[in-house]
Amino acid sequence: MALISFTIDFTVNKMLIAHWWLFQELGDNMLLKFLSWTVYPIALTAFSTGFAQSVCPESAGSGVPEVKTILTGVVLEEYLTIKNFGVKVVGMTCTLAAGSPIFLGKVGPFVHLSCMIAAYLGRMRASATNEYENKNKQYEMLVAGAAVAMSSCFGAPVSGVLFSVEVVSSHFAVRHYWRGFFAATCGACMFRLLAVFNSEQETILAPFKTSFDIDFPFDLPEMIFFLILGAVCGVMSCAYLFCQRWLLGYIRRNSIIVKLMAMEKAVYSGLVALLLSSITFPYGLGQFMASRLTMKELLYSLFDNNTWIVLTQNASLSRPHVVDPENLWLEWWDPTFTVYGTIAFFLVMKFWMLVLATTMPMPAGYFMPVFLYGAAIGRLFGEVVAYFFPNGIWTDGVLNLIIPGGYAVAGAAAFSGAVTHTLSTALLALEMTGQLSHILPVLLSVLMANAIAQRYQPSFYDGTIIVKKLPYIPRFWGSQKGSCMVTTDQYMNRNLAPVVKSWGFRDILNALTSSADTEFPVVESEGSMVLLGSVARSELLYFLHSYTGQDTVVEGTPSSGLEKNVGEVCSIQPITFQLSTQTSLYQAHELFELLNAQLMFVTDGGKLVGFVTRTELRKAIEDLALGKTPVQI
Repeated sequence: MALISFTIDFTVNKMLIAHWWLFQELGDNMLLKFLSWTVYPIALTAFSTGFAQSVCPESAGSGVPEVKTILTGVVLEEYLTIKNFGVKVVGMTCTLAAGSPIFLGKVGPFVHLSCMIAAYLGRMRASATNEYENKNKQYEMLVAGAAVAMSSCFGAPVSGVLFSVEVVSSHFAVRHYWRGFFAATCGACMFRLLAVFNSEQETILAPFKTSFDIDFPFDLPEMIFFLILGAVCGVMSCAYLFCQRWLLGYIRRNSIIVKLMAMEKAVYSGLVALLLSSITFPYGLGQFMASRLTMKELLYSLFDNNTWIVLTQNASLSRPHVVDPENLWLEWWDPTFTVYGTIAFFLVMKFWMLVLATTMPMPAGYFMPVFLYGAAIGRLFGEVVAYFFPNGIWTDGVLNLIIPGGYAVAGAAAFSGAVTHTLSTALLALEMTGQLSHILPVLLSVLMANAIAQRYQPSFYDGTIIVKKLPYIPRFWGSQKGSCMVTTDQYMNRNLAPVVKSWGFRDILNALTSSADTEFPVVESEGSMVLLGSVARSELLYFLHSYTGQDTVVEGTPSSGLEKNVGEVCSIQPITFQLSTQTSLYQAHELFELLNAQLMFVTDGGKLVGFVTRTELRKAIEDLALGKTPVQI
């Protein structure tokens, strides 16, 4: 995966260089420059969408919501095929090559790609050893694959493992920890070594190395500012998550957009790309958004250890005709707008532009954009603090200057952590920058942002699952007190279709023709309804095919004494876990997540009284979140 990640980055970098070369070679002809700036991302996004939708529609989007759903035990075969892998690689490369005007990343699709490879390796192992493909082994491979993806994107093995545990898995066995760390460390080392071999770095360094003052990186009173920054990121993340989920739902409801998406998804992506690239044109509004910088350069500039408001006091400043790699901060400077105005304008415009870009049906990642957006929030906040304290903060006779770059690191971790509902982004930001001196304030910011976001909004990936209506059990939001008051008999499904142990051919035939269930409960008798176990539909079909007296029974004549019944022919599987009528909703939720169960039977004193599937459980949780009392079906 590290080799694939490096190859994609290398290819995208060459394509971006070619685009920028063409843009510069057109001279002062603004019309041609505008066309080169807009047509390039339009063509790439339209091709990415069209190619993905025509070959493998399942490759569109991030892929992380689908991986989360698969890890709960739901079968989504098309999402883990090799065909999907190839389409996703090509589509993601085109999406990234569209550049910063589209403002999308690769983390989500790369998690999906890594899980595809993990699933394929698992199938190869089962085929080579002639063993049955164990679901638990597949689960381990997928979680390890997600960890490798994160570490291969940023060279951050520790946060990669923690991020995969927080995002894609609801429960994680500690015994699998070393496997994830081993795979992630190998991926991170390979990714870093490839950068050295390609002469991009002299040795293994942090991808976004910073040079903050490590003697006094921050002062104790600044902890209050970092907490305020975390609160700001938490509120902003709630607004972003709400708008993003609302827009996705609106697109699925609007009749005009639905018709366009049904016929020509590539046209929709092209129109969105036209709007976004037109706004970011460097000689238009783009000059106030640092649009000439790539996403990597944007992050480098925001993590700058200098205070921009101090640097702008130089009267001889002027924006260079081409990007100066040594002074990237100049792209944020404007003599009229000032750095405060450009960063604020960037935040306002990129907010709705990023929300709009997430609706494009093509392979794309959404973590890196929110990480960068959070860095911009932190940078603006840090520059404002530096404005009010130009000489630093005086504590115990020592004067310590404000470092806005430290606030940018904290903002990136806090906003991305709030959007994804993860805490590992704090460690990710530190691994990416190699700056461990800010570990405490960064953690405080992330905790504050998560406390607000998790209280009011589902995560980005859970919100996508809700909009797509994937068979995924939602989490409890807010207090879980109500979930302990709701019991199974309030929402369970009582429409039972049990199989009696003594049934013969005709009864089983009627049961199979009247129900499409894949699993049937087996009871002692219709009077007692004592649950004995369950039988698969395939077993009942085998029973019908193996029955020798079927002609006599179908004609309605009395069955002979030689007629066999279900208990004698079929393999009745014992039911290890079942729910009681008094089992709380919270306990049922925990059991479904821990066991990856799709269906559980409900008994009262050993008697079968109903069953609960993910559908009933999800509806009960949603009703509880809306303040309703769950009602039985």
